[in-house]
Amino acid sequence: MIHHLVFWNLKEELSESERKEAALTVKRQLEAVKSEVAGILSLEVKINELPSSNRDIALISAFESEAALNAYQKHPAHVKAASYVGSVTCNRTCFDYIDE
Repeated sequence: MIHHLVFWNLKEELSESERKEAALTVKRQLEAVKSEVAGILSLEVKINELPSSNRDIALISAFESEAALNAYQKHPAHVKAASYVGSVTCNRTCFDYIDE
C-alpha cells in the first residue's frame, strides 16, 4: 500500500470568505476523484480548524500500489481538480510512503 499525503496553504490574497469557499471546493473536487479512479483505497481532504497547524488543507490518501498512485496523478479527473487546487493554494508539501 502507498500512502500519499499532501498539504497546502491557501493563497494569502484570498479574503476570509474566499478562503472558506476555496477550501470547500478543493475538498469537494479532490474527494470526487475517488469514485473515478481505480486503485484508490481511501482519500479524504481535511480543512484546518486549529491555530496550531501551519497548513490549511491536507489530502490523506492510500493506493493499492505505486502504479495506482501514478495512474491517479495522470487521470483527467485529478488533473482537472489539481488545476483548481493550484489556482488557490501555495506552499505544497507532499510525502509518499510504502506501508506493507
